[in-house]
Amino acid sequence: MEETTEVKELKREIAKLRLEGNLRKSLSNQLSIQKKIADDAKAEAEAKSKEVEAISNKLAKYLSPQIHQQIFSGKQDAEVKSYRKKLTVFFSDIVGFTDISDELESEEMTNLLNFYLNEMSKIALKFGGTIDKYIGDGLMVFFGDPESEGPEKDAERCIDMALDMQRLMRELAGYWGKHYSLKKDLQIRIGINTGFCTVGNFGSLDRLDYTAIGSTVNLAARLEALAGPGSILVSEDTHSLMETFFMFKEPKEVKVKGFIRQMKCFELNQADHSKDDILQMTGKGFEVKINRNLTDKNAIEELQVELNKVKKAFNSKQKDEGSTL
Repeated sequence: MEETTEVKELKREIAKLRLEGNLRKSLSNQLSIQKKIADDAKAEAEAKSKEVEAISNKLAKYLSPQIHQQIFSGKQDAEVKSYRKKLTVFFSDIVGFTDISDELESEEMTNLLNFYLNEMSKIALKFGGTIDKYIGDGLMVFFGDPESEGPEKDAERCIDMALDMQRLMRELAGYWGKHYSLKKDLQIRIGINTGFCTVGNFGSLDRLDYTAIGSTVNLAARLEALAGPGSILVSEDTHSLMETFFMFKEPKEVKVKGFIRQMKCFELNQADHSKDDILQMTGKGFEVKINRNLTDKNAIEELQVELNKVKKAFNSKQKDEGSTL
């Protein structure tokens, strides 16, 4: 019997519905597959992110924080590149370290050295120094790269750091004998120099070292070797930047290996330094720093004259502004 028009229409609707159902089922399966792929990709990305973070944290142990931040922020490229910059360079080491290492077992020596370098590094980072390297018991730090507040401020922070390190060593008197059975307390000597250096990435295409090189660095290292136990010896260039802020002993000229002429150097007078001796004021349009130990009557009178000039100019300006209203 021939199908009626209504039956044919009904069959067509049923077929259409079946097709739509199959399409929805297929689409649902595809969405589930895509969702699983997306979830897997997200999980892999999170795992990679944690892996990169873990690697970054490990690398931070081998790099100065400033250099680490420059690299991971994209500001520093991993390529052989250097440039000239004015730095203040610091070297220190432990006096008589070779004899001390002969007294101690290797485990004790390792613990002592790690404790000492950890304490010194915390001070260096507190003052914003870039820790270049550890050389056995020696420490090299520089100020002025990758961030600088200007040569004078860089030198000031370096000397403040050196003073803080020597202060801590005095506070640790008795600690070394109690914890490491040393017969004498540890003492350190420090050399500081300011000048232009070549700073940047040095090495091969496969391995780089971020450091500073040049005669400025060499002189800082030589001054450290010439410094006495517990002292801070600075170059003439550093002294010229800091003579109004710190007290120094009488200059002395020394023969420095690797330099033709004799070098003038200055030992920092550590006994005369206290934050209470420094008056520092900043405000809108002015910055004043006065070392009470170095300021004399003539300097105070000159300062008073200049302040009177500023006050007079200010009053005159206010008077002119008032007359125009």
